[in-house]
Amino acid sequence: MERSASRPRRAPCCVLGGGATSASVPAMLRSWRAAAAICTAGGRCVRWLCGRRLPMAKSKFEYVRDFETDDTCLPNCWIVVRLDGRNFHRKFMTHVVSQFASSYVFYWKDYFKDQQLLYPPGFDGRIVLYPSNQNLKDYLSWRQADCHINNLYNTVFWMLVQRSGLTPVQAQDRLQGTLAGDKNEILFSEFNINYNNEPLMYRKGTVLIWQKVNEVITKKIKLPKDTEEKEVEVTRTRTKVVPLHCDIIGDQFWEEYPEILAEES
Repeated sequence: MERSASRPRRAPCCVLGGGATSASVPAMLRSWRAAAAICTAGGRCVRWLCGRRLPMAKSKFEYVRDFETDDTCLPNCWIVVRLDGRNFHRKFMTHVVSQFASSYVFYWKDYFKDQQLLYPPGFDGRIVLYPSNQNLKDYLSWRQADCHINNLYNTVFWMLVQRSGLTPVQAQDRLQGTLAGDKNEILFSEFNINYNNEPLMYRKGTVLIWQKVNEVITKKIKLPKDTEEKEVEVTRTRTKVVPLHCDIIGDQFWEEYPEILAEES
């Protein structure tokens, strides 16, 4: 996630839509030490109806999409896909997607013990270069704002379907043209739900950051004059992925974790 250096820095932070994928990504990042900032809408944060994805709502942070370059395939051409297990420092995006997909499957049972995968999952991705810290912060803010917008919609939508007995099409028609305030009013007046009391994981998504933590471990050592090993406690500092469910749009998050944007991170 470096500005345009020859070697990308390890991404200090990424944002996930709250839900199913958020549990599996920390495991993936344990094995992927050269990550770029990721954002995925998982679980309750993507709106689908009758097999098609509904358009996402707008937010002031959406300008960051202008940094994405068009990678559309040319028409009337053969499409050849080559898979390569080496030289990932030159084919960076393939490394990210490949590592994520394999880790997603590998660690699935650690988080969903009683639920089997029904089919092999697939993922795509893209690399986007943001030239400034503010651009990066706005990108992450956009993903969190989108997580909130989609989760609010989904919460109301499924209440209308599951508790009011509406069909998916009827629920979509009921919500068409409504604003956030309208959706909150439906939840409170018809289902006695205060959306602000919903878990932060769904309203804010999951933020993954690299953080230094102190761990106390027990080691067995044997001194030259001793005949038997002794157990001693040793404190070591290591960097690990820490999941957070918090607001990252305001200044408080960046003031608490200034190392995320530090040059030496």
